[in-house]
Amino acid sequence: MFEPVSCTYTYLLGDRESREAVLIDPVLETASRDAQLIKELGLRLLYAVNTHCHADHITGSGLLRSLIPGCQSVISRLSGAQADLHIEDGDSIRFGRFALETRASPGHTPGCVTFVLNDQSMAFTGDALLIRGCGRTDFQQGCAKTLYHSVHEKIFTLPGDCLVYPAHDYHGFTVSTVEEERTLNPRLTLSCEEFVKLMDNLNLPKPQQIDFAVPANMRCGVQTPTS
Repeated sequence: MFEPVSCTYTYLLGDRESREAVLIDPVLETASRDAQLIKELGLRLLYAVNTHCHADHITGSGLLRSLIPGCQSVISRLSGAQADLHIEDGDSIRFGRFALETRASPGHTPGCVTFVLNDQSMAFTGDALLIRGCGRTDFQQGCAKTLYHSVHEKIFTLPGDCLVYPAHDYHGFTVSTVEEERTLNPRLTLSCEEFVKLMDNLNLPKPQQIDFAVPANMRCGVQTPTS
């Protein structure tokens, strides 16, 4: 599913037999849409999973916990954010016959992770690896050198035909492959030194929602009511 303001992709994965499901990177404004789809498909949502603490939108995982009884929020322990379940590199998130392997892919933020389906046919890369791009590294304790190495070591080592599903796209693309990005990504085909220099000189504007999105996301998207 797509959220047009922040250009965020939300991914729903479900097991036909058990009806168990997970939702990756939900957005607050579209949480009701996602909950309705889950109901229509007859799925039981176990987890609302975040690839990292986003700066450009508020996560929908907090609202989904109230809309769907039994749903748990999930995020990396290294993010420092609140959640029902904190995950680390190597952990598995299971739903029915399937599982998502957690691969730490920091650099955009310290708590970024990539989720890889257990047959290695799909990788949900968050902001670490975008289609022909990558997440910025100039805020939230980002580090270009760390991002370069984590993508090369944790994502580019996957099979070439593994599908790459990013958290965002700003150019109308929906999916890529590991081989495409390994050979065609204009940033990550550079040397590490060239990549760091490029990322340190992007001079991008501050994300419009960062001042309220990050504090809310540190609380799993649950906003403090105003008095």
